[in-house]
Amino acid sequence: MVDRDASVIAIDGPSASGKGTVSKRVAGRLGFHLLDSGALYRIAGFAAEERHIDLDDGPSIAAMLDRVDIMFCNDDLESQDGVVYLDGRRLGPELRTEEAGHAASRVAKLPEVRAALVDRQRAFQRLPGLVADGRDMGSVIFPQAELKIYLDASPEERAKRRYNQLKVKGIDVSLTALLADIEARDERDRNRETAPLAVAPGAHVIDTSQMGIEEAVSAVLELWRSR
Repeated sequence: MVDRDASVIAIDGPSASGKGTVSKRVAGRLGFHLLDSGALYRIAGFAAEERHIDLDDGPSIAAMLDRVDIMFCNDDLESQDGVVYLDGRRLGPELRTEEAGHAASRVAKLPEVRAALVDRQRAFQRLPGLVADGRDMGSVIFPQAELKIYLDASPEERAKRRYNQLKVKGIDVSLTALLADIEARDERDRNRETAPLAVAPGAHVIDTSQMGIEEAVSAVLELWRSR
């Protein structure tokens, strides 16, 4: 149940800017709930492909989302990859592949899909508070958020981070291909008609290009304490 009195920290930014890990750690330090909105779009793309629904068919994907049950398990807030249950089935690494990210970016541009997920995202606002991670948390989903953050980093730095993440998992990837994919995803996210990626009014921009995770977490927590 939504609790309008619960505080919200909205953390937006492009792919691989560090917002997922930073959001998890900030939520853990504050004892807040966590919303990984990107995972919802990854689930939408993943579930649509499993059901052989065209990734450009917004009405059909939206109808599918009304029927499926999605549950987050955020017990380990220090981990990079969260655990999600789709209709009772545990999903994890399969949602974090480059293919899943590409599918998520495609379905995220569809107005019907975004509309279908608005109420589901807002339902995460519960006491004692919420850290919401995404691309339109501060601008569309929680415009009333007490603190809005926009985490950014250069495309080159974000490609290196993604490259290192995938190599650790034993996935063979090309840094050049990852950079091209990140730049293409940025283009789609910033130019989609519905809820484009942008710095929300009143948001604090933090460039993490030269920051470690803990430094970025500390910067967000300092802004929260001094708001």
